[in-house]
Amino acid sequence: MTHTAGEVSACLPIHSDLDLVWVRQQVRQLAISVGFGLVDQTKLVTAASELARNALVHGGGGQVECARVSRGGVQGLRLTFSDDGPGIADVEQALGDGYTSGGGLGMGLGGARRLVHDFEIDSRPGAGTTVTVTSWVTRPPRPREGR
Repeated sequence: MTHTAGEVSACLPIHSDLDLVWVRQQVRQLAISVGFGLVDQTKLVTAASELARNALVHGGGGQVECARVSRGGVQGLRLTFSDDGPGIADVEQALGDGYTSGGGLGMGLGGARRLVHDFEIDSRPGAGTTVTVTSWVTRPPRPREGR
């Protein structure tokens, strides 16, 4: 299935811990505006938090581009995290549960992949990393009371 080109809603820097907070807040607000339910908002925000932290810690900082997308009438959000860091030598290994290059629990990339519908990663040693994730609204938004 093809999806329409996304309307870029935000391009956010990732250069500090404060930026990580800002990314989480902005992704949640965009998810709400697209019509994600609370559980799907939480999944997407959690994935975004992991990927933003990876860009900061392992990539030396970067950015995330947030875009609204649609596919067959279904709305979604596409988040593209990019950095110019050292890249990932073995992407498959890095996606495996338990793998860590920084002393963490090893759930970052693999965990983020499980929280979204579509996951793509492009990384080569010395060339940085780009991770693109897309989540789709899985149910229609509930009407608000009083409207």
